[in-house]
Amino acid sequence: MLNSMQSTTTLHNGVKMPWLGLGVFKVEDGAEVVNSVKTALEVGYRSIDTAAIYGNEEGVGKAIAESTVPREELFITTKVWNSNHGFEATLAAFDVSLEKLGLDYLDLYLIHWPLPSQGKFVETWKALEKLYKDGRVRAIGVSNFKVHHLEEVIANCEIIPMVNQVEYHPRFNQRELHDFCKRHGIQLEAWSPLMQGGLFEEPALVEIAKKYNKSTAQIIIRWDLQTGVVTIPKSVKPHRIGENADVFDFELSQEDMDIINALNQDQRMFADPDDFNRV
Repeated sequence: MLNSMQSTTTLHNGVKMPWLGLGVFKVEDGAEVVNSVKTALEVGYRSIDTAAIYGNEEGVGKAIAESTVPREELFITTKVWNSNHGFEATLAAFDVSLEKLGLDYLDLYLIHWPLPSQGKFVETWKALEKLYKDGRVRAIGVSNFKVHHLEEVIANCEIIPMVNQVEYHPRFNQRELHDFCKRHGIQLEAWSPLMQGGLFEEPALVEIAKKYNKSTAQIIIRWDLQTGVVTIPKSVKPHRIGENADVFDFELSQEDMDIINALNQDQRMFADPDDFNRV
């Protein structure tokens, strides 16, 4: 049931993951990220999503350490960056991230990008499998993987990814990828769910927002959840962090869901994973 901040989805290994979390992409390390995470935890968020490349793992860790929320109630995600693909490099990168976060274990560790030009993502995945088997992380997954990347992992590894975190919003609903993930028990997770504000003035969404007395951001987040997609909207503004979480007291009708689904244009805002090779 999607009726509270405590609502969770169960990953294919039995681990429960909150449907809603806070993303901290481009949130400055130090006071900004510490305050954002603390605000989110006070509002009721329990899932925080960071990454090595964000440069703010230490701040996230500081906020967690200063919070009164028990560690076992939190769901902390970080990601291995492209420059650390490969078995040993990934294991070393995990240790660095864990130390910066000040944690004994992670809840979810992701490969940030497939980086096909290096051809190491299967090897990198095998490092995640080791971390999982060793009990150092409760769940493992990938980010920005397309169907053919997932097929390669599934064909060559022991464990199917539990999560695939991808660009996902009403203009880019990744239907084929979502269907593939459903078939294989992979939980889809949305980054940039609000298209960095690019959908706030979309007439269809504005109209629906008026109908439910909600903001367009709240309508988009609720659409994510009702399509079965975990979502991690980013904000550093306390009122916005709270507003983004206020999506559990209403439900979009099927008619309105269909209107939002029809906004899809297969429009990426960011890089195609087959072409993104930044290290």
